[in-house]
Amino acid sequence: MNQVNIQFDVLTLRKGMTEGIIRRCVDAVLSAEGVGTDCEINVLVTDEKGIRAVNKAARSVDAATDVLSFPMFSFTPGELPGDWTPYLDPDTGLCALGDMCLCLPRAAEQARQFGHSFRREVGYLTIHSMLHLLGYDHLDEGPEKARMRAREEAIASTISGMART
Repeated sequence: MNQVNIQFDVLTLRKGMTEGIIRRCVDAVLSAEGVGTDCEINVLVTDEKGIRAVNKAARSVDAATDVLSFPMFSFTPGELPGDWTPYLDPDTGLCALGDMCLCLPRAAEQARQFGHSFRREVGYLTIHSMLHLLGYDHLDEGPEKARMRAREEAIASTISGMART
């Protein structure tokens, strides 16, 4: 069973809903991508000040953003290992895929801006971050970005309430 460790350093009345969305989306991505082992993912849910501090410390970028991803491994998108043994933590038996940091106020703002639900935005950001942990990227404005966007939408469409409206 996947282990999703979610820590909130921001107060919200949506904590239970947010945790549920994150967990469902993590599991959906792992299933859709054919990950053949149980994984551990750490998630920090924070505000603009918190994500700005993480962004500055980790990437030397002094700015807030919506989500940050910190993969433990360098995978090739869509080409995951057949044998996960070298990637497993010997103490837990889990593959520690990495960490994500999600800015809750930014998610709420973007949901309003894009005209969809808070649930959809938190889900989309989680799916986006999980794909980064599995090797996807969008450094270019061409094929890499298009492939990642297509996977995001395909996975989101399998989760109730996540499809683009």
